[in-house]
Amino acid sequence: MQRRSWLFLLILLAVAASVGGLIYQRLIVSGENARSKAKAPSPVPVEVATVEQGDIEHQRTFSGTLQAQAEIVVAPKVSGRIEQLDADLADIISRDQVVARLDNDEYVQDVRQVEAELAVARANLAEAQSLLKIAERELERVEKLRQRGVSSESQRDAAKADQLAKQAHVEVTQAQVTRAESALESARIRLGYTTVTASWRGDSEQRVVAERYVDEGETVSANTPLLRIVELNPITVVFFVTERDYALLQQGQSANLTTDAYPGESFSGTVVRISPVFRESTRQAQVELRVRNPLLRLKPGMFVRVTVTLEQAHDATVVPEQALITRDGRNGVFVVSADGKTVNWRPVTPGIQQGSRVQVTGEPLTGQVVVLGQQLLDDGSPIRIAGEATSTRP
Repeated sequence: MQRRSWLFLLILLAVAASVGGLIYQRLIVSGENARSKAKAPSPVPVEVATVEQGDIEHQRTFSGTLQAQAEIVVAPKVSGRIEQLDADLADIISRDQVVARLDNDEYVQDVRQVEAELAVARANLAEAQSLLKIAERELERVEKLRQRGVSSESQRDAAKADQLAKQAHVEVTQAQVTRAESALESARIRLGYTTVTASWRGDSEQRVVAERYVDEGETVSANTPLLRIVELNPITVVFFVTERDYALLQQGQSANLTTDAYPGESFSGTVVRISPVFRESTRQAQVELRVRNPLLRLKPGMFVRVTVTLEQAHDATVVPEQALITRDGRNGVFVVSADGKTVNWRPVTPGIQQGSRVQVTGEPLTGQVVVLGQQLLDDGSPIRIAGEATSTRP
């Protein structure tokens, strides 16, 4: 009996040892698995966007004011009472059109008086020319008598002196005629000044009355403004730029402008002038834009917003602005691997920005980039993409 008890005890101990060893091995394996799981990083949830290839533009919007392309102030060159005023505010005026007439009675009388003086001068000239012919014939007769020995030297000298006097008298009366003709021309010009016309240089054949300063019946002096006439097609936009944008502007650049007067509409124009100097008070330079205005809808004085394309790139690599991040003083993006489980850090150089889209240069980029959650990432970090890929378009 005692031997059987010891044998049973030994068997029981062997079974317990086997079971304990098996449990121990399982505990070791489970501990190692737990430690390995603790060491493996958890995937970072991120949002991604697709890298695009396409065109991108750098645009800037400025505040500006519309101004007339050209303007003239119509004023008479002589004084007088306004008898007739043929133009009013907003009227369309053609080149060389008569816009006003002054009372011309006084100037008509001046012309008649000078015409009479000219007639007298011409009569005096005819008389002087007749006397000269008589003096010349007398001198010729004395010369013949002298050759025959009938006339003396003193008679010849007297005839010569008379002929020279008559010739001088002709020259004087000729000058008087010239002076009278000039006076008549001046009088006629002054008479013509009583008819006031709107004349200008340039390609436009029509302009618009912007202001009217006088009324019919008023007496005005010379050079008193009557009308202000402006050219509205094309029209000029004036705006100012800082040094940052000045270097990117050049003549011929296209631009679009909008105004509160026509919401939802856009007008196109071209940069025609860029000031070579900056204003010291504002540190800004003036830029002029020319805009076609065939329907005359745009008016001087209107406030406008001008959008100018300063730079543009074709077939550029474009990513969302959110994808850019700075690490160790360098700009870069996290590119999603082909299997979508990890990311790689790629340094890039930002270029043109349009809205929320940015051009990047450097190593070629394709696929997707992280746009949210990249602050928790390093090169090679595992990720978990949350939802659909976002678009790079704003």
